[in-house]
Amino acid sequence: MSYFDAASAAPLHPVARQALAASLDEGWADPARLYREGRRARLLLDAAREAAADAVGCRPDELTFTPSGTRAVHAGIAGVLTGRRRVGNHLIVSEVEHSSVLHSAEAHEAAGGSVTRVPVLRTGEATAGSYGEALRPDTALACLQSANHEVGTEQPVSAVAELCREAGVPLLVDGAQSLGWGRVPGGWSVLTGSAHKWGGPSGVGLLVVRKGVRFAAQGPVDERESGRAAGFENIPAIVAAAASLRAVRAEAEQEAVRLRELTERIRTRVPSLVPDVEVVGDPVRRLPGIVTFSCLYVDGETLLHALDREGFSVSSGSSCTSSTLTPSHVLRAMGVLSEGNVRVSLPYGASAEDVERFLSVLPGTVAAVREKLGAPAASVAPAAPAVVDAAAPQGDARVVGTPQGDALVVDALGRRCPIPVIELAKVFGDVPVGGTVRVLSDDEAARLDIPAWCEMRGQEYVGEEPADHGSAYVVRRVS
Repeated sequence: MSYFDAASAAPLHPVARQALAASLDEGWADPARLYREGRRARLLLDAAREAAADAVGCRPDELTFTPSGTRAVHAGIAGVLTGRRRVGNHLIVSEVEHSSVLHSAEAHEAAGGSVTRVPVLRTGEATAGSYGEALRPDTALACLQSANHEVGTEQPVSAVAELCREAGVPLLVDGAQSLGWGRVPGGWSVLTGSAHKWGGPSGVGLLVVRKGVRFAAQGPVDERESGRAAGFENIPAIVAAAASLRAVRAEAEQEAVRLRELTERIRTRVPSLVPDVEVVGDPVRRLPGIVTFSCLYVDGETLLHALDREGFSVSSGSSCTSSTLTPSHVLRAMGVLSEGNVRVSLPYGASAEDVERFLSVLPGTVAAVREKLGAPAASVAPAAPAVVDAAAPQGDARVVGTPQGDALVVDALGRRCPIPVIELAKVFGDVPVGGTVRVLSDDEAARLDIPAWCEMRGQEYVGEEPADHGSAYVVRRVS
């Protein structure tokens, strides 16, 4: 089995496993106690803090261990917003932040605060200029991830940090995806991380608050971890997290070169092996191990199951793989194709042989899924202009009426990704140049996927119109 989902959770590093086992015998006691067992536990905790601080680039007394990366984000945002409440209650986040940041923003908004959500480019990058425009006199905090967890795009942390410094606003950076590769650059004020992203055990997060940043811990506090993470420390897991961070950093430079070559191989070869594919994310400013692409006419959940049967563990941001039936907020903010989305995130040590096998398996797997869904191999036109009922069985569009005016109408109400786009493709060849197709759909993914289909096909997306049910997405044939 080839595990290609390291961006979700990296396999436990051998050094972490060794450190975890060794510290179970020495780190079980209360590090706050003065007897021998407590002193041993304290020595392990202090050594882990120093090692992690050295890797992050901060003072040991600025670093707090938390029960998870999500808890670190929540505590960091809430602590700074409360500490700076006299300045104002304005929070800035990008639209592609991790859900932990966005959930904190929603909670802040519900409590009466104000939030600016900075848009991103089609590559997933939030520009420094957009952050500069969002800064206000009442801005209490700005948040920006170091790199995106779904598409790998690196963010301009240094430039945004400089703008925030000039405005006197602290910048919180979610460094979860990048800390295993190196220190986060720039003059950030608060930093968060999560050990299971770099091969440490789950259940350990990092919260770094620079000296001088106004911070007020929220909720009940105790004497542990400077009052920022209440409760008994999981010392064996903390030791393993710090040990694995040092270990992966020692390998990072050489491993980054190797994984960049492998992901570049995927980026360049997938579009030539599989038709109708959009590779997303910045092609240059990206993390070494992540590559993401989306396939037209493909059900993301079916594709992931098919790849799993072939021995590959990958993830997806497609709406048809989620319980909410909405595309990932990252793909939505980027405005890219969401259907058939695949994220390949290679772990340390991933082999070239596994990548080659993935590339050999993918074309046939995608073709089989498309055939099952009745996707057209090429533009297939019905015999005469008509309204198409996409509520018929998959791959079997039925003529049920006449066009509305000069527009062909595809009724895809009640059908989910990727059926609306499949039915659009089937009838589009029947439309004369200059003619239009109106796709009726109540699937949130259609808002992304139909414009993306137009861009990939060189056709004009006219826009979205209200309809009795759902929306009408209007496409004009230009060639």
